[in-house]
Formats: sequence, C-alpha cells, structure tokens
Amino acid sequence: MADRKATVSRDTLETQITVSINLDGTGTGKFETGVPFLDHMMDQIARHGMIDLDVKAKGDLHIDDHHTVEDIGITMGQAFAKAVGDKKGIARYGHAYVPLDEALSRVVIDFSGRAGMEYHVPYTRGSVGGFDVDLFSEFFHGFVNHAQVTLHIDNLRGKNTHHQAETVFKAFGRALRMALTPDERMAGIMPSTKGAL
Repeated sequence: MADRKATVSRDTLETQITVSINLDGTGTGKFETGVPFLDHMMDQIARHGMIDLDVKAKGDLHIDDHHTVEDIGITMGQAFAKAVGDKKGIARYGHAYVPLDEALSRVVIDFSGRAGMEYHVPYTRGSVGGFDVDLFSEFFHGFVNHAQVTLHIDNLRGKNTHHQAETVFKAFGRALRMALTPDERMAGIMPSTKGAL
C-alpha cells in the first residue's frame, strides 16, 4: 500500500489552516489552533486512531470559535481524502463503542464516497471551559462533506458534558482506525461491488 500521508492548507479571509496526517502513524498529535478544548479532542483522534495529526490554525477567534472549528473539520476531511487515495485494500467500514465513567458513545463510519451524517449527542450543558459544544457538529459536518464519508455518531448516555464529548472523539478515532486498516485479503481490491468509491 502506498505511503498514506497528506498535507492540506486552507486559506480564507476567516481562517488559515494547515493539516498534516499520516494514517499509518503512532498516534502523535501536535495542535496549535487557539481552541484548547478542540485540541484536547483532536488528540483523542490521533491517539485512538493511531494517526499522526498536526493541525495549525489561525482564525477570527475574536468573533468566536465557529469559523476556526468548522474550517479545521473541512481541512481535515480534505487531508483524509487525499491520504486515503483510491481506497483499494482498506476495510472501508469502522465502528467503536467507547465508555468514560457514566458516558458511552458509538461511532460508525463508512468511507463510502458519499457525504452523510447522523449526529445525536444530547449534551447536558452548552459549553465546556467556555467552548460551545454545538460547534462539534460543525466540525464533523465539515469533515464528512470533504472526506466524503458516511458517519453516524450517537452518545448513548452521559451526564458530564466533557465525558460525552471525549467518548465521541475517542470512538471516532477508533472507528477511523478500523475503517482505514489495510485488509490483506482485500489487497489491491476495491471494497465495493460498484468497482469505485
């Protein structure tokens, strides 16, 4: 399988973002976004996905975090699409359940070539440390639309908002890891009856 690395930059009037990934990494994360709680969550993706992830962002945080969070999701989606390539030989589907104390989340992903998302996370509070948790939906929408994946995220239970978010991101990382793992039996084969994804 080819080297599965990519670097993508996005430069707009609102944000300047660069994302570098190695899908076959060791789970190393480096984050300079100005949004600490998002950095903490993206570190879960790296560590649990065994993906090396480097994200640098400058955004209009003096307005709010919205543009920065959404545009990081977009740029990450573009980087994943580029690194995955033609998708031959990957497992394609991934899923994970992750608990953290009282919280439990399930994430299911399909590198389908079709953007689609079901996001059901009933946060018990609107923010964690000043971060508006509604923005996580924008992050994942950006990712889904540009990685061209189908993504189902369900927080099944939880009382602590930090725990709810962390189980979502840990499960997302683990589902990515499963879906992107090379399948020796599928070597060189497109994981679709259509012959293309």
